[in-house]
Amino acid sequence: MNAELVALAQSAGTTLVGLMATDAWERTRDGVVALWQRARPERADAVAAELSNTREDLAADTDADTEGELAAEWQGRIRRLLIDRPQVAEELQRLLDELSPGTSPAAAASVTQHASANGQSRVYQAGRDLHITEP
Repeated sequence: MNAELVALAQSAGTTLVGLMATDAWERTRDGVVALWQRARPERADAVAAELSNTREDLAADTDADTEGELAAEWQGRIRRLLIDRPQVAEELQRLLDELSPGTSPAAAASVTQHASANGQSRVYQAGRDLHITEP
């Protein structure tokens, strides 16, 4: 298996588990199940159940080691899918880009901020959410 597909499987597993505790979970689950439905339809229902079980495991144990272990399990599943069906790599990459648009190198490079402060003024900048709690 080439290094690109291994890296894609690693990224996908980590992203998948990372999104399990977010508002994007349903869209993530649906996208992953749809990917399996097209690539290995006989496994799609089992993958849906495995995703639910993984999410329950993650919710039950917030230890960082658990998240890493679950991500590794999904990296393995995705790697095996890519070995069996390498043609789904592009579709998987599109799904990852859609689910985590801020993580791609192109997205990170597209943010440019310029500011200048004079006197006693302040400048607050953020690439995403910004919460200021001072009076």
